[in-house]
Amino acid sequence: MKLLVTGGAGFIGSEFVRQSIKNNLETVVVDKITYAGDFERLKSVEKDIKFYHCDITNKDFLGHIFKTEKPDIVVHWAAESHVDRSIFDATPFIDTNVKGTQILLDIAKKYDLEKFINIATDEVYGDLGEEGQFFENTPINPSSSYSVSKASADMLGRAYYRTFKLPVITVRPSNNYGQWQYPEKLLPVVILKALNNQKIPVYGKGENIREWLHVEDCAQAVHTIIKKGKINEIYNVGSGQEKRNIDVVKSILNILNKSEDLIEFVKDRPGHDFRYSLNFDKINSELEWSAKIKFDEGIRNTVSWYLNNIEWLKTKMSVIEDYWKKAY
Repeated sequence: MKLLVTGGAGFIGSEFVRQSIKNNLETVVVDKITYAGDFERLKSVEKDIKFYHCDITNKDFLGHIFKTEKPDIVVHWAAESHVDRSIFDATPFIDTNVKGTQILLDIAKKYDLEKFINIATDEVYGDLGEEGQFFENTPINPSSSYSVSKASADMLGRAYYRTFKLPVITVRPSNNYGQWQYPEKLLPVVILKALNNQKIPVYGKGENIREWLHVEDCAQAVHTIIKKGKINEIYNVGSGQEKRNIDVVKSILNILNKSEDLIEFVKDRPGHDFRYSLNFDKINSELEWSAKIKFDEGIRNTVSWYLNNIEWLKTKMSVIEDYWKKAY
């Protein structure tokens, strides 16, 4: 079995690639290496993979890769993924997440694939109040330019199954955290700022709720879907572990023995979704998968990883500080 993995140098994609190699799967990685991509994430497996530096909107080069490699399975992680950036400029999100996915699907339908794993997000559903859950058949209702672009990619994949019988499976994971995450997302921002004794920006009152899924569990879920998942199905991948943003921030400060006085509430993000919560009974009952890593364990391991890899974080500082000024 040969996998072609788009976005394999990204935060979640690289964890999936590392697990693929651990599982002795032949793995081809395609990645543009944007500001958030980093080949350092693949250094531990670089001798075991074949890597192509390629933008998925580059139809000719992507077509060459497919013709050369003839993959059995495509796992499509590549995406622009940060909501805040989509508020500043939606163009890269439409280019990569919509146009890039369409080009990838167009090329993929020419090959006899076993499966095309299309990675979406829980954000395609929109948001929830204090109660309720999203099921796989919940109508999608995205709120931001980012989630609209991911909903478009999600629907494109399912349309290519219906129209061309491309063997697409749609995966909608909840909010990921863990090692190697770029410091524009909540956890690494809090860790880095706390270590530097800088004010930690928290949107609104920090009451927005997310379902926290460790990146290792997410990648393992997708490997399970590759093995057992059914064509033309949608699988929610959640953990059931919901936390308010402010409580996540306080947990990290407690682990680092830092004062909560570092917290600084800032103007809320426009259109900020209040809560996401996935019902994942389907993947649990049909594919016998469930998340293994509890949040208390996962958050401690994540903080420990960043402390042990602080030099990697520091390499991002010059670029990320300019972004922080713009965002907060």
